[in-house]
Amino acid sequence: MTDSPATTTTLRPAELAAFLAARMCHDFISPASAIVSGLDLLEDPTAQDMRDDAMSLIGTSARKLADLLAFTRVAFGASASAETFDARELEKLAQGVFGHMRATLDWQVEPLGVNKPAARTLLNLAQMAGAALPTGGVAKVRAVEEAASIAIAIEAVGPRARLRPEVLAGLAGDGPGEGMHGHWVQARYVNLFVTDAGGRVLAEVAEEKVTLAATIPA
Repeated sequence: MTDSPATTTTLRPAELAAFLAARMCHDFISPASAIVSGLDLLEDPTAQDMRDDAMSLIGTSARKLADLLAFTRVAFGASASAETFDARELEKLAQGVFGHMRATLDWQVEPLGVNKPAARTLLNLAQMAGAALPTGGVAKVRAVEEAASIAIAIEAVGPRARLRPEVLAGLAGDGPGEGMHGHWVQARYVNLFVTDAGGRVLAEVAEEKVTLAATIPA
């Protein structure tokens, strides 16, 4: 199990910003490139028989890009000046991202409203749980408010469920080692804002199940 009550690796703000920017660009470039490819097909006079395919590609990719942008604005960004988030709106953001994953989302969050650290934690851990199910499965998201804290528990259950070593390192506040920074930086970011809020984040990997948990002051 990974338990990160405090950060253990010094990270300069400029480095974190660069890694986060690279991660977001990686997420956005695929649907954006697919839209451009679809437009190129529409403009190609020799590919008019593929017009329907091109329109389908553009539509699907545009929806994916819009879903990712809306999700990222809250999960990684400041999201204007909001300090409290409607859990139902957070579910819509998470479901939008899961609509482009093989895994499905089971969202059971009891508090109607959560603070910014809890909102970011819910979205980021939910996305990480979905990514932990490369061949499909169910990511079960639970959250309750108890003893002036919000307790979050997410179980990703399915075949080949796993967390990359760099994700486990990031959640523990460690560096990525030889792993990929794109996977590591999201976990490290979660570690930073959870611990800054006075909370803690945990991860456990078992056969065909990954468990992510966090406790955030309400």
